[in-house]
Amino acid sequence: MPSEAPPPLGADPQTPGASPEQQPQVPSVPGVLTPDDIVATAQSIVRQQEPSGAIPWFSPTHGVPGHVDAWNHVEAAMALRVAGLGGPARRAYEWLAGAQRPDGSWPAKWVLGEVTEPGGESNQAAYIAVGVWHELVTTGDEAFARRMWPVVRAAIEFTLGLQTRRGEILWIRHEGGEAADHALLTGCSSIYQSLRCAVALAERLGEPRPEWELAADQLGHVVAAHPEAFADKGRWSMDWYYPVLGGPVRGADADRRLAAQWDTFVVDGLGCRCVSDQPWVTAAESCELVMALDANGRRDDALALFTTVQHLRHEDGSYWTGWQFENQRHFPGDRSTYTAAAVVLAADVLEGATPGARIFKEIAGRPLGPAKVADPAACGCTLAPVANPVRTRL
Repeated sequence: MPSEAPPPLGADPQTPGASPEQQPQVPSVPGVLTPDDIVATAQSIVRQQEPSGAIPWFSPTHGVPGHVDAWNHVEAAMALRVAGLGGPARRAYEWLAGAQRPDGSWPAKWVLGEVTEPGGESNQAAYIAVGVWHELVTTGDEAFARRMWPVVRAAIEFTLGLQTRRGEILWIRHEGGEAADHALLTGCSSIYQSLRCAVALAERLGEPRPEWELAADQLGHVVAAHPEAFADKGRWSMDWYYPVLGGPVRGADADRRLAAQWDTFVVDGLGCRCVSDQPWVTAAESCELVMALDANGRRDDALALFTTVQHLRHEDGSYWTGWQFENQRHFPGDRSTYTAAAVVLAADVLEGATPGARIFKEIAGRPLGPAKVADPAACGCTLAPVANPVRTRL
């Protein structure tokens, strides 16, 4: 007798025919947010999810629609799972699987279903590995991971096709096929975590990819030790904390990094700035900093910052994207899905309610942290010259 076809990726685990899954406990942060508060925040994401399953930054605000990108879409799907909203989370992954291009990438932006920026960004492609690993460890649904494995594999191969010999990963392949001439520190820090998740997923499914692990080792070393490899985006707070959040910088080095620009980016009583030269704090950057602090063992500081940023919570559970504190108004005036997602994930990280809460600390039992350089000659850490730092396959 033929076996039954697997359920669609978007199947709700609570409905007949879906794969059996463990239902994680919805997180709460005592004295700050209840489980009901977390669910309300996740529901604010569902309200903005498009019929296709795509999750834009925000629903049309003042007549302007928000765009969709693969990275923030995956982050939102992870938050939906944390809040127990499995059906919308699976619809998000199903849409993403269907939208992947033959080369393994996704367009950088869609607006209302139309591609507006066709280039494929490396960090956006790689982040599907984090989402699938998070879904696997949170639900225990290995059948889902196996169905998504070809999507992850193709996305990681696309991403590594943009890695230079030195080890950084260029930020985009443009529509015509040409690669960008620079890498981004924030993007590469995120890719480091993505590669660790991809390696763990490959091993879990019996298709090990040791070359991916070596690529991650080289990338992590370059992020931690070679600032010259990256474009200067130092005014953005993400370039400050993402090497800690993604894992390449931890321990005493992370504490020194965070201390060096704490007063530049963190505004007492309000949260973390988006950029250093504007009077604008944002909830998403604040919550990502919360997760970076927690990942480096600074839970008290993380909890204090998480509590502070609750001034951006709306009565319906959504969060304003930011607050312009000189003009005393919400800016840019939307309540974004990626902001809500960051809040939900940060709450889970702080309280450890779901198995996915440790995804910024360890992957498959292996702590995230600094990497040992795989090829010292390639990054200039030996006396061996590097004539051409870019792989020929570019």
